[in-house]
Amino acid sequence: MSATTNTNFIRIAKNVIRIEQQSIEALSSRLDTSFSQACETILNSRGRLIITGMGKSGHISNKMAATLASTGTPAYFVHPGEALHGDLGMILPEDVVITISNSGSTEELLVLASATRRHGTTIIAMTGNEHSALAELSDIHLDIGVAEEACPLGLAPTSSTTVTLVLGDALAVALLEARGFTHEDFARSHPAGRLGKRLLVHVGDIMHTGEQLPIVSADTSVKQAILTMTSKKLGATLICDDQGTLQGIFTDGDLRRSFEQDTTSEAIPHATISDLVKPCRYMTQANKLAVDALGLMQKKEITVLPVVNDKQQVEGIIHMHDLLKAGIV
Repeated sequence: MSATTNTNFIRIAKNVIRIEQQSIEALSSRLDTSFSQACETILNSRGRLIITGMGKSGHISNKMAATLASTGTPAYFVHPGEALHGDLGMILPEDVVITISNSGSTEELLVLASATRRHGTTIIAMTGNEHSALAELSDIHLDIGVAEEACPLGLAPTSSTTVTLVLGDALAVALLEARGFTHEDFARSHPAGRLGKRLLVHVGDIMHTGEQLPIVSADTSVKQAILTMTSKKLGATLICDDQGTLQGIFTDGDLRRSFEQDTTSEAIPHATISDLVKPCRYMTQANKLAVDALGLMQKKEITVLPVVNDKQQVEGIIHMHDLLKAGIV
């Protein structure tokens, strides 16, 4: 095998994309009641969805199972070769099996389909030949046939695997919508991911409480309020009454602005914090999503938010750095 130096890589790539686009358009035009029947069968199943395929179809099967499982349809991949050597016991009569084979004649899948049919498992076949042996063994057939592979030799699965992947995504999204699957449902299956954190982490999970809170009363001197703010390292001091009700907030930004005003700066050494504090316009609650707190802070260009209950009593405080550490930003 020798490489040529005058290959037009962009022309080849565009041709591949064109062929695969045409294959997807053809798939869309021939979707029929079999697709709806497949969705209803999976939705009404009391078991799980098993997806299986050999070679490149096996890789697509694995990805399809992962997408379905993460969007509300319990699904997993079973290797057909392993299934014929013991893993067939993982498949139960109430399950639904999707077998994927472009030719529809993959020997391992034919044996697997025959064995599972004997104990009543529903078979959905995805093949490129509706008259193939695998299609004939199935209860429902989904056509993944393509006019041509993007591979110029017609050998490497290209258009066919793309079409199979797209049909798998179509199944997953159709089932997702039918189940009423929500952002919160998705987050529960992705707790370690960024989206999971944004949809599962609440303000109460990351806020500062107890001894960490920078709280002073209204008659506290400005000096002491500044010392409290400095010692807690949150860039703000909360002013509360004896019942813990929030009366205002004083931030390091407020302090800088106070010194910029000549008349105010002269009075600071003799003032109490009530002379400088402003009512707190922005706050949140512990049961709110941290991502919502982030949105408010970004919109109002602030870095700290008091956390209060329904009676406006302080329960905590949250800083932008807390959101960064939690992976919300």
